[in-house]
Amino acid sequence: MSKPSGVILYRGPSLLDGAPIIAIATGLDGSHRNRKTGAMVQTWIMRDDVAPHVALKTGQDASVCGDCAHRPANGGSCYVRVFQAPLVVWKAAQRGVYAQAADLGAIRNAGRGRVVRVGSYGDPAAVPSSVWEALISGASAHTGYTHQWRASPALASFLMASADSPEEAREAQAMGFRTFRVRAASEPVQAREFVCPASKEAGAKTTCAACRACGGTASKAKASPVIIAHGATARRFTLTRNGAAQAA
Repeated sequence: MSKPSGVILYRGPSLLDGAPIIAIATGLDGSHRNRKTGAMVQTWIMRDDVAPHVALKTGQDASVCGDCAHRPANGGSCYVRVFQAPLVVWKAAQRGVYAQAADLGAIRNAGRGRVVRVGSYGDPAAVPSSVWEALISGASAHTGYTHQWRASPALASFLMASADSPEEAREAQAMGFRTFRVRAASEPVQAREFVCPASKEAGAKTTCAACRACGGTASKAKASPVIIAHGATARRFTLTRNGAAQAA
């Protein structure tokens, strides 16, 4: 009997704004097409009632992305092409292709022995942490990132704080997070940072599945990775005094 390609991890209210969301794990059968990440279980966090590309345009993506500076509603341009993999996965879920995990034990089995990417699209902070803790508890390794680190310090043990400036990185690190910082090409790498080895600027020396440095404080790595903003996200963002992001 072949292993299912995916499973619904969570279907319920977003912890960010209470709207209906769905979290799905795919790649359970070992299939993958992402050359940067390699063979990982991918997880997708989306509005359950609105297609991801529509949510992006209307601002309803706040339910799964929170206050991320790269949301179009915040003047940014997210690197994830939501009309591709996220939309395919969302449509499959709406057709009933994926079964709902019966309990936390079933979620644990979904990640057992695999490298898991927590939040391939969407912020993991939108989903109860017990779901992610179960998924990665039997995994061989995991990666994960959150822009909601200010409101979710407990996630530092298994998620990286997504930082968009050196100032943000220092703030997050002071709260106990390791960070994954997006930088401009002209911006230097800071102390206790290293260039992401799976990035284009590092020559794609490895994959995320092999590197495994982005697992929060649980990772063996102590320094924090940085990556040059790519594609449409290459516009530099800084923080205003009130914490909102604006294009520099």
